[in-house]
Amino acid sequence: MSEVLNISSRISVSEKSLPIQSELSILIRDCIAKSPSAQKRLYDIYAPAAYGVIKRYLYNDEFAAQEVLNDSFYKILTKLDQYTFQGVFEGWIRRIVVNTVTDHLRKNIKESKTNKEVQEDDAFINSDSVEKISHKELLNIIQTIPDAQRVVFNLYVFENYSHKEIATLLNLTESNSRWYLNDARRRLKEKINFIL
Repeated sequence: MSEVLNISSRISVSEKSLPIQSELSILIRDCIAKSPSAQKRLYDIYAPAAYGVIKRYLYNDEFAAQEVLNDSFYKILTKLDQYTFQGVFEGWIRRIVVNTVTDHLRKNIKESKTNKEVQEDDAFINSDSVEKISHKELLNIIQTIPDAQRVVFNLYVFENYSHKEIATLLNLTESNSRWYLNDARRRLKEKINFIL
């Protein structure tokens, strides 16, 4: 599915607003030292992209999205001393944001007790169909599927999590994770075919 839906999921920040590596090191050092101005600058630079990731999961709950954003930045600011400058800083932030949103969602998603099987063939979406709709339309369609299916779909397709990782994050079985993904794909296929 990830090759069918080529939608960027990286936290992307405007190139003009990104600090260069030495500025980033100073900014992080100042944040660790609890400088309010440095913490505000870090928030101002990275919060909009983090919020975009959160809204993919909590599209219809502004209050919860703001709460998760605040919780995410609390974790980011309190764990900055653990950042080792190995890998991209945006990726480190993104991991914290995704973990925080999944913590929030885990409290709200109940494991489905369904026996219905969704076959992968039923859930395949032709890439030609996807190319006929805009990026925004596709994201809007994704927002219409039920929470559990949307969360698993987002984690699998956009965050490249395995079913084992998803199951651990959301306290599901791996087979339930697969079911939610296939059901999400089936629902998306139906909705895409309906609008085409």
